Amino acid sequence: MKELAKQFTGEECIIYTITSNDGTIQGVIREINDGGMIIERNHGEQEIINLDFVTRIRRYPKKKNGKKKSLVIG
Repeated sequence: MKELAKQFTGEECIIYTITSNDGTIQGVIREINDGGMIIERNHGEQEIINLDFVTRIRRYPKKKNGKKKSLVIG
């Protein structure tokens, strides 16, 4: 997972985990280390996520003009 997650460094992503409250974490992936990743949220706060609990990572979807798509996660 570590090597695959490195492809998303510096990009805004949605990270799906088995331990977060709503199942997803959104933010920019800043760094990937042996056991985890550092995520920067919208207001500059940082969060560390254990890679053992990550089930899926995807880039935040954008429209053709580059703006974020509205996304409903449920």
